[in-house]
Parts: sequence; C-alpha cells; structure tokens
Amino acid sequence: MLKELLYTGMGAAALIKEKVEAELDELQKKGKINTDDAKSFIESIEAKGKEEDEKIKEKTKLMIKEIIDELGLATKEDIEALKKTLKEG
Repeated sequence: MLKELLYTGMGAAALIKEKVEAELDELQKKGKINTDDAKSFIESIEAKGKEEDEKIKEKTKLMIKEIIDELGLATKEDIEALKKTLKEG
C-alpha cells in the first residue's frame, strides 16, 4: 500500500511537471515569457521537487522505523547482534 501511495505521488508530480512545461512552451510561443525565464522556472521547480522527494523519503523511513519499533520487530542489526552473541557464547 505504501509503494502504491509513493508511486501515485511521483506520477502526479510528473504529470504536473509536464503540464507546467507545456504551459511555459505556450507562453514562449506567444512571446509572453522568454526562454531563459522559462528554463530558470523549470529548473527551480525541479530542484524544489527533488528537495521535497528527499524529505518524503526521510519521513517515510522514519515512519517505517517507528512502526517496526511499535510492533517490536527485530531489525537487521538486532539479528546480527544476536548471531554474534550466539557465536561468542
């Protein structure tokens, strides 16, 4: 379910980017915005999108870790520590 939610968000972001680029192309053709301004705007949107993507990834990781802790599930590190203890003892 989480994967589907993330994919939906990424799909929506891609669709919005395409629509913004199409609108900017149309404004360029009409002479209402110059090419440099359009490129700068697109680069700004892409940078902000990447920044937001990283924030979402970090929040998702934190949320998953919290769920694992709440459920009391063993992490990879827990299992490795247990293996080490068993080998030593």
